Order: sequence, then structure tokens, then C-alpha cells
Amino acid sequence: MSFEVVILGSGSSGGVPRGDGDWGVCDPAEPKNRRTRCSMLARKAGPDGVTNILIDTSPDLREQMLSSGTRHVDAVLYTHDHADQTHGIDDLRTFAARARTRIPAWMDEATRTSLTHRFDYIFETKLGYPPLLDARTIPPHGVQWSVEGAGGTIPVTTFDQTHGPIRSVGYRLGDMAYSSDVSDLDEAALKAVAGCQLWIVDALRYAPHPTHAHLDQALEWIAAAHVERAVLTNLHIDMDYKVLSALVPSNVEVGFDGWSAVVG
Repeated sequence: MSFEVVILGSGSSGGVPRGDGDWGVCDPAEPKNRRTRCSMLARKAGPDGVTNILIDTSPDLREQMLSSGTRHVDAVLYTHDHADQTHGIDDLRTFAARARTRIPAWMDEATRTSLTHRFDYIFETKLGYPPLLDARTIPPHGVQWSVEGAGGTIPVTTFDQTHGPIRSVGYRLGDMAYSSDVSDLDEAALKAVAGCQLWIVDALRYAPHPTHAHLDQALEWIAAAHVERAVLTNLHIDMDYKVLSALVPSNVEVGFDGWSAVVG
């Protein structure tokens, strides 16, 4: 089973540059330094069509979907409820309308409670507007389930992550894993990632941070998990693409918006 992985957004919560134009140490002349907020697409093509899984709905989702040429979404997987992962949720309106049905949205119980309260109109009929998403709680970590679509089935398992004071969800889709917002991983999480072909993982900055992995920490996890290939994401304004690319091992790449690869 093979499918394409597309990094829709590779930036930290404020993006690069920030809204006030601050690029930090990132070179504005390098296109790969222009980063929208974190989001990812898994795209599996088959004879009858394409299966699309979207991970998180960043505030930049509309532009991300246009840039990637995505026309439909079979499922949304949420890592957690923070604004930079969820506040593009209303941009799914077009996709739900095109499908003429609610899109399945998978999340942990804490995220489900938060999103169905903050965005109640997304999940239930309000003022005559139809709901967009069908909120679903993910199975227990480590239990395999799947997303179905016209392009075929994509298997999914989840693992627990520490994200500062809260928990976030890590996803393994077939032979790739995604950990965009994480400050610590236990042995069970590293075991869930172990040996995968591709791991997209948080590396916010060089210095330690209370809610995100820093570069050395991410590189230690990558080595411990024995993954074939890793890509760094959730990159802050002090992570210049060319400078960082020169520092990482040969099996590690610096993510950028539009980065893609086929796994499986």
C-alpha cells in the first residue's frame, strides 16, 4: 500500500513571517522559509478515485487546500484543540457542501469536548445551516482502525504525546507517522513510531521550549525510533531553511510548505 504525504503547513503558531512581518533570522529571499501553520494531507490514489485524510485545520487551511489542489476530504484527524490546529475549521464548509454530507472528524475526548462547544454550529444544525463535521472519538491508542475512500483504505493508529500541560495525539498512517505538537514522548510512543519509513516531527527551535520539541530533542527521538526518513515541522522564525538543512543528519530533512513524498 502506497500513498502520498503532503505537508500543507510547516510553521509554528504565528507562521513565518509573523503577522507583523517579523522573519526572525529566516531569509525572506528563500521561498521555503515562508511557512503557514501546521497541517498535513495523506492522499491515496486508486482506479476509482482518491482518498484524502487531512490532519488538523490550520487558520491557513483555505490557501493550503488551494495550493495542494485538494477537492474533497474523506476524514479530518485532529491532534489537539489549540487555535493554530483548529481555527480553519470553517474552511471545510465548501468540502462538506460538495460531498453533501458531514465529514468524519476524529479526535480525542478532550478535543471533542472543546471543539463541539467552541464551534457548535460546525457539528449541529444552527439557524438553518447544516452541520459540516461528524465528531468521532478516536479508538484507544494502539488500536488500528482505518479511513475509507474512493482511492482505497488507509490504516490509522494513534499514540499519546505530551504537549506541555496537555496531551496531543500522534498519528501513524500506514508506514508514516506525524507528531506536530509534542514536548515529550514515552516509550510507548517511540515504539509506535519505530521503524516507520517517514516521521514528520516537531522541532520548534534550537533552545528548549516548555511545550514543543527543540532540535536536539527531535534528533534524539529520530535516532531512538530508527526511522528511515524524518522531516522537521512546526518551525519557528529562528529556523532558517538553509542553515538548518546544513546541520541535520542525512536521513533528516527540513520541512516546508508543499513538501511531499510517497510512502509504502
